[in-house]
Amino acid sequence: MPLAAALAESGASQHGIATPVSLILIATAAFAIPLVANRVRLPAIVLEILFGVLVGPVLGVIEPGEDLLGFLAEFGLFLLMFLAGFEIDFARIERQGRAQLVGGVALFVLYAGAAFAATPLLGVAGLDERLFLSFLLSAAALGLVIPALRATGRSDSRLGQVVIITAVFAEVLSLVGIVVVGVLVESGPGWELLAIPALIAAMALVLVVLRRAAWWYPERFARLFRPDDPQEMGTRASIALLFVSVGLSALLGVEAILGAFLAGALFTFVFRDRGVLEEQLSGFGYGFFIPVFFINVGIEFPLSEVASADVFGHALALIGVAFAVKTIPSLVLGAAGFSLREALGAGVLLAGQLSVIIALADYGLALGLLSPGLRAGAIMLVAVSAVVSPVAFRWLVPPSQRPAAESEEAP
Repeated sequence: MPLAAALAESGASQHGIATPVSLILIATAAFAIPLVANRVRLPAIVLEILFGVLVGPVLGVIEPGEDLLGFLAEFGLFLLMFLAGFEIDFARIERQGRAQLVGGVALFVLYAGAAFAATPLLGVAGLDERLFLSFLLSAAALGLVIPALRATGRSDSRLGQVVIITAVFAEVLSLVGIVVVGVLVESGPGWELLAIPALIAAMALVLVVLRRAAWWYPERFARLFRPDDPQEMGTRASIALLFVSVGLSALLGVEAILGAFLAGALFTFVFRDRGVLEEQLSGFGYGFFIPVFFINVGIEFPLSEVASADVFGHALALIGVAFAVKTIPSLVLGAAGFSLREALGAGVLLAGQLSVIIALADYGLALGLLSPGLRAGAIMLVAVSAVVSPVAFRWLVPPSQRPAAESEEAP
């Protein structure tokens, strides 16, 4: 039977891979939402989640659990984590002095400590739940931080460097901490914890071998980063590496999102000059698969539970705590010579969240470490902070006035 006929005959999602209406709506939304987002000046991720809520819990046009939608969303999640690893600029990190690296780690520790102290305000009492939520709230979003700094001309300033290095440590260490907590919850303290360093070592070995091969056969590996390669070997190699990392994670019993993130980060560490490959992968991922993940997040959003005053209150409390645990500890930057507005601006910007926190919240819900209300709060935090944080940072730390000559050289 042809695929279209099978879809039409299936009717309901539970009897087929997807309904025809689902395919049409999601494909149209993935194309049209960025255009609408540009007109209304909102992040596309916010509208994608809201669209999912509209066609899912509100109208009931798309039911959660469709096979094809689930596959596309999971693939989008892996691409999202892979590209999150791609965002780390190891060359920039190596240029930082030791003092800034230590300062970035110290700020992350302050954020995590403040989050751990604040978790009882969210009705969380168990140690595992508090640790998981602490790492979740202390995470950062490089994909939000770097564009905001660039928009204000602060990327290369002293404040910008501190914010970027802190965001790198917050993103990496939070993810690792969350996966460690997950392993402890699922297996308890034991040999299973060695699976995480084993995964890192295995991925590092794969990429070192690739780098050695690139040294001996440079003309072949140059194809990975050529923009005019008709066979797109760079994209093929990256996707292959992504699935190898996910497969290794499954073999070692480690959460796959960590494997996907490590694959992107280690690839960036080994191959510093990636040419246009990063743009190609971003177009491949953010062009369709990652938007489907966010739409699916909206479809699975627990709207009926959030309608409860108690659950909605927990969600709002999570948003308030998320901003507080970043802005209050950031005041210590005043001791390093930054003004009060700069310290507050750094905290507000680092409190902003994007897509990764949704994936981590889903992981916490699956482990039983997050309630549906707190997961909903994490999704709402992304929608609120993705809009508020860059605007508040721009107000607190106005764009720098560069010399005219510099502006002419770099329009």
